[in-house]
Amino acid sequence: MNANYDFLLVGEIYVDFTLPKPDAGSKLRLGGIVHAARGLWATNVKFAVAAVCPGYLVDQARAYLEVLGCTEFIWLAEVRGAPNLMAIGDPTELADQAYQDILRDEKSVSYLGDIAGIKAFKTCLIFPGKYDLTFLRSLLSEDVEVSFDIAYDLPDLDLLSSFKENLAAIIISTSSPMFQGRGSEDVSGLLNDLRDLSPRVFLLKENRGGSRVFDVRTGGIEEVPALLGETVNSVGVGDVYSAVFVSLLGEGAFDAGWKAARAATCYAQTTYPDDFKRDVQRSLALSVDQMRGLGGTVLPWHVRPAFQIYFAAPDFSYIDRTHIEEALRALAYHNFRLRRPVQENGELNPQSPMHEMRATYLGDLGLLEECDLVFALPLERDPGTLVEIGLALAAKKPVITYDPLKENANTMVMAGSTVYSDKLDTCLNGLFEALSRLRVMRP
Repeated sequence: MNANYDFLLVGEIYVDFTLPKPDAGSKLRLGGIVHAARGLWATNVKFAVAAVCPGYLVDQARAYLEVLGCTEFIWLAEVRGAPNLMAIGDPTELADQAYQDILRDEKSVSYLGDIAGIKAFKTCLIFPGKYDLTFLRSLLSEDVEVSFDIAYDLPDLDLLSSFKENLAAIIISTSSPMFQGRGSEDVSGLLNDLRDLSPRVFLLKENRGGSRVFDVRTGGIEEVPALLGETVNSVGVGDVYSAVFVSLLGEGAFDAGWKAARAATCYAQTTYPDDFKRDVQRSLALSVDQMRGLGGTVLPWHVRPAFQIYFAAPDFSYIDRTHIEEALRALAYHNFRLRRPVQENGELNPQSPMHEMRATYLGDLGLLEECDLVFALPLERDPGTLVEIGLALAAKKPVITYDPLKENANTMVMAGSTVYSDKLDTCLNGLFEALSRLRVMRP
């Protein structure tokens, strides 16, 4: 092993426990930087690991990573007071995934003594955690090339100041608190903050809407599409994207983005490592030009609110709102702008006089005409929702129909809708795809 030519992953190792649901069992696997390691293994990249984890995980993690081809396992720091067990409420990321780092408030991290070998590595990807980055910088070589994936444990960009002039890439996702606090409304402010650190590349991962690669030094931007399909498990997908992206930066940042996005897509569609590697190898057999030709879904975070979405549903206070609230959480999480007629024009009752009903009808009709697309949830075969679907179809507006109770499996609803499904995951994908097409058609 020659450390100078190996890719070093630095970060915490967790045990990921996906909580069971009525339609899916629980899932237990090694997580944290192990997700990134699977991505490097699938793309045949030599790598080493500098791990932050509790002592009870060391032997198991070392053995597992060796099977993935890890050339050196360095136990960098010990976690005490907490098991590094991550409970995950929503593995498909319909909305916030409800991560719970068990006993996180009791957690402490101590660097270990015999870690001098880390200085030999010249390229590394760091996932910040509950460990001291300034001290980590003192362990790395002066000329190391460092990239960061900023997820949840970096409250301030100033914590990266000791790495200035050594930064290859900074990577952030739209779910990151850093992005939500500094870039959710306008990414330019975040970009200006990052320029002070002088990275070569900034990668913004935008979930089902694709990603954007920014060449910070030249100002170039490339939009990389998402390839949407059934999401089996989204946990670790961003880590795979980051690891493959950084490992391929030598081929150019934009090409690296296209290839890494493909690898991440494969990771979302299976939790079986051998199937994942097979799918990655098949996908990356395409040239980048071929990938560009095939296209995909591009709907940047900051573009989404420009589209008005009519929420057709019995959005009333007196019904069981379980599915309505589920859909509202998902759409808000992905930064969509909803127009809710019941909220905007009022909730009527059967005793309302005709003039009030007519005024509300006209208000709802005007709202529907203003919107670009209808997201329909016709619970209890709500006649108002079904009329709204019909009006939208007559106006040739795309309709996404989410029918969780399978009450509206009617030819006109199913065939007329751009997407009809009892699965919210499928409907979200359909919404992204429909708005991505509308974006292309806009002048």
